[in-house]
Amino acid sequence: MESIILVLTTTNSEELAVKIAETLVQRGFAACVNIIKKIRSIYRFKGEVWDDEEYLLIIKTRESLKDEVEKAIKEIHTYELPEILVVNLSDSEKKFQQWILDCTVSHF
Repeated sequence: MESIILVLTTTNSEELAVKIAETLVQRGFAACVNIIKKIRSIYRFKGEVWDDEEYLLIIKTRESLKDEVEKAIKEIHTYELPEILVVNLSDSEKKFQQWILDCTVSHF
């Protein structure tokens, strides 16, 4: 069975989070995207410490679509350096893994 992954990214607005989520699901690049509202992010960027309110996207997809997901996020995102973190889910429940595979495109 092909591996599945979570891709995590953050945005500064709910509208942008929804746009990314809808694009990924409509293109078949993600089975599901959860949006967690109003997280607080404290981080260092360009020598300064920032304290911002953001939206966290949890993107469920197949490993073979990682590059397409990353490309789509970068096309839409407004951040100079969008956060794109990948977590392998190989130990996940098998039926859930199969659902993700069934809901995403298998090749280009």
